[in-house]
Amino acid sequence: MASTLKFVDREQRYPTKRAAEARAEDFREIADRYAVPAAEAQAGRCSQCGVPYCSVHCPLHNHIPDWLRLTAEGRLREAYELSNATSTMPEICGRICPQDRLCEGNCVIEFSGHGAVTIGSVEKFITDTAWEEGWVEPVHVGPARGQSVGIIGAGPAGLSAADYLRTLGYDVHVYDRHDRAGGLLTYGIPGFKLEKHVVTRRVDRLRDAGIVFHEGFEVGREATLEDLRARHDALLIATGVYRPREIKVPGSDAGGVIEALDYLIASNRKSFGDAVPAFDEGSLNAAGKNVVVVGGGDTAMDCVRTAVRQGAASVKCLYRRDRANMPGSQREVANAEEEGVEFVWLSAPVSFDGDTVSSVRASRMRLGAPDASGRRAPEVDPGGELDLPADMVVKALGYDAEDLPALFGAPELGVTRWGTLLVDNKTLMTSLDGVFAAGDIVRGASLVVWAIRDGRDVASHIHAHLKAKMAAERKAA
Repeated sequence: MASTLKFVDREQRYPTKRAAEARAEDFREIADRYAVPAAEAQAGRCSQCGVPYCSVHCPLHNHIPDWLRLTAEGRLREAYELSNATSTMPEICGRICPQDRLCEGNCVIEFSGHGAVTIGSVEKFITDTAWEEGWVEPVHVGPARGQSVGIIGAGPAGLSAADYLRTLGYDVHVYDRHDRAGGLLTYGIPGFKLEKHVVTRRVDRLRDAGIVFHEGFEVGREATLEDLRARHDALLIATGVYRPREIKVPGSDAGGVIEALDYLIASNRKSFGDAVPAFDEGSLNAAGKNVVVVGGGDTAMDCVRTAVRQGAASVKCLYRRDRANMPGSQREVANAEEEGVEFVWLSAPVSFDGDTVSSVRASRMRLGAPDASGRRAPEVDPGGELDLPADMVVKALGYDAEDLPALFGAPELGVTRWGTLLVDNKTLMTSLDGVFAAGDIVRGASLVVWAIRDGRDVASHIHAHLKAKMAAERKAA
């Protein structure tokens, strides 16, 4: 019995974070991984409960208690192999998943008041150790099938599907509009949450397996969707969602009012050493400026923390609900506050003043009755307005789907009323035969871990479709 109750006298300890003043000077990850004894000790806090709610609430249904036990016993290679069995990117999930809302937030010992097992940090430790020790093996490419799959989008859903499909023996070609694979893992998420070598080594592993990456390839410009259908036996659309939601207030198109993704891409490109003229001339650079970020999700947190590192004079986050009702990770809010970000809760912009923005006029808000999402809906509080000085305003209200039928030259491609792709729920096939879709372009803006899960699921459906197609062709012959 005692062996399962170590959480009672062994405190929860995350890897030590660097001091806020030091980490605000660079884009390195804010905490190092565990040393081996600390990882084993923290993994040993798992109670090995009968119903592992951590696994239930993980979209990938990772075998979390099992690899925690193996880690606690010092059997790290076995822990890695078990972790890797259900996820194509465990060290990435360990870094960027909102564990406080998923596995750790549903840990049984968290409910008991002793603090959750530090699952994400142990997951990161296991796989980083595996890379260092050479335990991460090349992709085991299956026997050649003589069929090819084209994947549009090199983000987490597309990369996950590519991994599984190559293992099954298919020729895989990945098309992406950017000059580097990874999607938002590469260009949307800052290095202080996910250092870029962590992504590039995953991409390199797929490239080494014979997966062909067509970078700087924009469907609709280099080729239509129909062109790609003619090249491949099946297609997967995994583009994600990139159309920013607008703020409909006066001055939203003023100089200095910018989109979150433009801002984050510019910052990440600079970290690669790219030439970024808009950054160098200042329009996408927060240095010396009073910055106001509008939004309360993880993208907003990425923006405020990036602005701090760029040397902003002040950084404020404007959000229309209160802290308890914000969609972003509470850990990210705490990190931002430690680094000097000021949160202006229950406030919404009324206007951005000046031809080149000089201030944000905002209205105080209050929370009314719950809306369709179950959260209390914000409404204007007649208590007054406030003015915030601003030389740069970053709009971070989330993303919707682009008009893919128009962009791809495929008007027959079915979409929902939200613009996401319409798929058969059983097969994940779109309205076009042999064309599948997965990730955010189907479910809307969501988490990376869900995109990885969707990539895994759609690969199995594509495999079933292509096996049936091959069988039908042989029968006809």
